[in-house]
Amino acid sequence: MTTTGPDDPWSAVADDWGRYWGTFARPAWEPLLRTARVGQGARVLDVGCGTGELLEHLQELGAVPSGVDPARRMAELARARAVGADVRPGDFERLPFDDGVFDALLAVNALQFAEDQEHALAEAARVLVPGGVVGLAGWAERARNDLDAINAALAEADDEDPPEDGPLRVEGGLAAVLRGAGWAVLDDGVVPVPWIARNNTDLVRGILFGEEPSTIADLAPVVLEAAAPYRTPDGGYRLVNAFRWAVALVPDTERTAAVLG
Repeated sequence: MTTTGPDDPWSAVADDWGRYWGTFARPAWEPLLRTARVGQGARVLDVGCGTGELLEHLQELGAVPSGVDPARRMAELARARAVGADVRPGDFERLPFDDGVFDALLAVNALQFAEDQEHALAEAARVLVPGGVVGLAGWAERARNDLDAINAALAEADDEDPPEDGPLRVEGGLAAVLRGAGWAVLDDGVVPVPWIARNNTDLVRGILFGEEPSTIADLAPVVLEAAAPYRTPDGGYRLVNAFRWAVALVPDTERTAAVLG
């Protein structure tokens, strides 16, 4: 396993993240790929590729995917899953690829981690061919997510205020950041994204992955109580959430060059 450190915290939890969350965003893939017209032979970069589930799906469609992720263990697992895909360590603001080599760039639950979102989108434009497209997706506002009931209960247990919605979560947020960076938005929307846990153990581990065993033991009752309304007859859990998505055409090269300096 890849050695991890304070500058690579996601590598330490990559295996559990892939186990519990790797395919979670799958319902958001369809509108992104349809609107971006990704198909046979399309060269696609998945930014924040995680453990490679979307890369594998793109291969099944006949596309030619590449991936980038700041967590080295995530990138390692993605290479193992999507055999033959070019997966490199890196982040949205410093994409480790040449200019004009992709037809489409996808970023699912990734743009919010960029410190400078305009620079990240300029990097996206740089690696796309003229007429290329970007597809973004991420969490919708917390009121649309069943998981927020658990997050709110955990915040209360820690004597903290529940987190507020960021600007990308609200209606029109993704489209606004794209238009502000000079992209021509083709379409946007919202899609339901259920998360399934087979039993109590998977529920607790999926919610609290990365925490110390003592913390998990302390907080497990909080998670189970908050999730009780979403328990299914077979003893599992189904929590329905929502992702927003948007697809846009690459802006002009002069603006991109100006942002990148």
